[in-house]
Amino acid sequence: MEAQNNKSWLYQQLFTGWKKFEITYILALLALQVVVYLIAPDSVIGMISGLAGVICLVYGMKGRRITFIFGFIQCLAMTYIAWKTHAYGSFAMNIVYVISQPIGWFLWGNDEAVNSFSKSVKHKLFIGAFIAWGIGWFVLANLGGQLPYFDSVNLVISLIAQTLYIFKYKENWSLWIFVNIANLIYWSLLTYQVFSGSSDIGTLGGCLSQVALQAALLFNSIYANKVWNEYEEA
Repeated sequence: MEAQNNKSWLYQQLFTGWKKFEITYILALLALQVVVYLIAPDSVIGMISGLAGVICLVYGMKGRRITFIFGFIQCLAMTYIAWKTHAYGSFAMNIVYVISQPIGWFLWGNDEAVNSFSKSVKHKLFIGAFIAWGIGWFVLANLGGQLPYFDSVNLVISLIAQTLYIFKYKENWSLWIFVNIANLIYWSLLTYQVFSGSSDIGTLGGCLSQVALQAALLFNSIYANKVWNEYEEA
């Protein structure tokens, strides 16, 4: 009976309640990761990070607990890539992501109910995030990290967004949109540096896979922000 219940839960988490639009854009985002790998097939880990990242955030958009299984895989892969490219803010943040996956699994229920802050708390949250970003920028610049003004977004804003995410607060997606835009620019610049030969840190495939992933995550965050605002609060 327990095995049957587990099978029923897994089926419900993976396959039920999908709109045609969601299926189409998921397949398109996964195909993008494969295409990027075929263009620059020098980082299998980069492709794994991209595929697992897309699947993780898509199930997160659906408010489903299984997101944290794929998230754990993606975070391990991304931690390795960040270390190889000297993206220290991203490296530190991905260690936190790895730890946060089992925490999120424990905290999330199996329903779609979410939480939300009052307007005054939202304003304080965003102001605090901006101040923390500036502090992170200063620290990373003194550590010799690449593009510290972008990497600080990965370290600081992502930490706040991930915390809100695992506690199922709607506002996490607004912060993720900002993070994904910054990361898209960040990895695009690193990709250009590797491609032009001005930097030998990291691989073209690894950086390019992250450009594709951040573009996918940005699209998903915008859509998830809309979806979560339609869910009832817990």
